[in-house]
Amino acid sequence: MRQKPTVVNILLWLATIAFAFLFPHFGVIPLPFAYSIPVLLLLWLVLKRTKENFSSIGFSLKNLTLQSILVGIAAGILLFAFLNYIFFPVLNKLILLPKANLADFKSIRHRFYNYLFVLSMGWLIGGWYEELVFHGFIFTRFEKVFSKRYGFAASFILTNFLFGLYHFQLGMSGMINAFLAGCTYQALALRYKRNLWYAFFCHGFFDTIGLTFIYLGYW
Repeated sequence: MRQKPTVVNILLWLATIAFAFLFPHFGVIPLPFAYSIPVLLLLWLVLKRTKENFSSIGFSLKNLTLQSILVGIAAGILLFAFLNYIFFPVLNKLILLPKANLADFKSIRHRFYNYLFVLSMGWLIGGWYEELVFHGFIFTRFEKVFSKRYGFAASFILTNFLFGLYHFQLGMSGMINAFLAGCTYQALALRYKRNLWYAFFCHGFFDTIGLTFIYLGYW
């Protein structure tokens, strides 16, 4: 039987989720992507309080397999193709949406070294960090907070709603894209016994294709 979390733990989890969601957008730390360090440290401390660790939320080196790499990459390619060549073209026939705001990535267009740096950060931050924070920590905390009957569905939807909203700088199209991609990453991890490596490689390769399109000037 699942133990009911204490009020203190619930409040701590919600405060941590709020911090992880908001802090990266404040620009408090001037170094690129350095916001990930205090966020990950806080997650580690909060997990430690309940005698958990990163492996408790789906990240463990021993779960890295060739299958997780191949399945993740294949899923990333299929997801990219579906969203960009099926979903959004159909949606745009029904609702006129502005294209995603890619101004943050203009510095990588036809600039190889900038592209390599952002690509590496795409894997480290967009892939590993965001999967650990959202589809690992936030999802499992919501599961503990919500009732057993509706906990899974509510946690899934709310986690990926936040994941979409987290990418607000990309505009409405970008947030919808992030929400649907997030649902895919989450579902992939859950399909393979909550192994975040599947989500990590799917996310990383999905971002790789998008960043390459920007670098080459297609977007």
